[in-house]
Amino acid sequence: MASLSEFFSDPASAGTWTVVPEQSTIAVKAKSMWGLLPVKGRFEEFSGDGQIAPPQTVSGHIDITAASLRTGIGKRDRDLHAADFFDVDRFPDINVVVTGADAVAGDTLDLAAQLTVKGVTKPVTLQATVTPVGDGGMRVSARGTVNRHDFGVDGNLIGMIGDNATLMGDVVFRRSQS
Repeated sequence: MASLSEFFSDPASAGTWTVVPEQSTIAVKAKSMWGLLPVKGRFEEFSGDGQIAPPQTVSGHIDITAASLRTGIGKRDRDLHAADFFDVDRFPDINVVVTGADAVAGDTLDLAAQLTVKGVTKPVTLQATVTPVGDGGMRVSARGTVNRHDFGVDGNLIGMIGDNATLMGDVVFRRSQS
């Protein structure tokens, strides 16, 4: 594989790349107050795309359906969809907008992004690795940590969820057909 710098500078890489949801995962994890078991959830519905423009300009967005969050426990899912957590009736989408990328080392990037949850937008840095997928796609594996209270996600579930949440994405992109 060419270096990331070469890939992003290559005119052949320029264009729009579309998220392939069936090959991708977007998840969230928060520690319990006791630190014994993390609370993990996975979003089942999302879409988006990214753009590459030489020289080394990266941007994009992912739109996540908040009500698609699943933890494996139905009651907890309903609680997380309620007003004191994600308030999915009033705020059906969570949005991640990437505005740029800085190479860190090797195949690692820091993605500058704006995260919108419950109508509140805050900057977030997502550390990401980029690897090729055998059939011409690119996999972006990113993670970042946010304080959920910064976005008005204030629910408590009897004190079980800590303040910080880790956002994780393992997202495959394929070049869009023009």
